[in-house]
Amino acid sequence: MLTIRLARHGAKKKPVYHITVAEKSAPRDGRFIERVGFYNPLARGQSPELRVDLARLDHWLGVGAQPTERVRQLIGKWRKQAAADREPLDAERKDGDEPAASTATAGETADATEPA
Repeated sequence: MLTIRLARHGAKKKPVYHITVAEKSAPRDGRFIERVGFYNPLARGQSPELRVDLARLDHWLGVGAQPTERVRQLIGKWRKQAAADREPLDAERKDGDEPAASTATAGETADATEPA
């Protein structure tokens, strides 16, 4: 059975966790199939706290891999961040579409008023 779990890395009292897909019987920090992200609970400043490759994660979930409870929480947090990051982009696209449409209309009007 496959599991998606955290594997601890980093120095003493400075943990960094890799989100890995592994066999349930494999050791926590041992053999894994694929790394799909990382979690740095001590991240400060510009360094990211969490990053997950959602495409690969969804693949493994579709295959039947079971995430641990903590990984499930982190996935939810990452999906919320991704949705929040996309919202301003969606608003910009909507705002960007309106002027482009009005510009095209103005161009057509200008062509129609020119003498042939």
